[in-house]
Amino acid sequence: MMTATPTIVTLTDNAVKKVKGYLAADESLKGKALRMFVHEGGCSGHEYGFGFDDAKPDDHVVNLDGLDVVVDPASAELLKGSTVDYVESVEGEGFAVTNPNAKGGCGCGHSFNA
Repeated sequence: MMTATPTIVTLTDNAVKKVKGYLAADESLKGKALRMFVHEGGCSGHEYGFGFDDAKPDDHVVNLDGLDVVVDPASAELLKGSTVDYVESVEGEGFAVTNPNAKGGCGCGHSFNA
């Protein structure tokens, strides 16, 4: 049974708009949710991951402005309270995660320790 959990992760308006743009541009993604996950790796121990997927029975599902975001239970523990933004600057562009559970990270911004 999927669990509706609105507090695991939030996305800014910029991030929602960017993800919806990806979904609209690729017909093969129709009906898919954004999957956000954490896996071991990176310079600090954990890395963030994003992809498009179908919700699994034990996933937490967050609906943000019509966009479903799914998170597996193990990742949910590490992501609880996180905010995802899409940032464009002179250094580049991409998704940036602000995670209150991260005790440290590295300069790349893609890995953290908890």
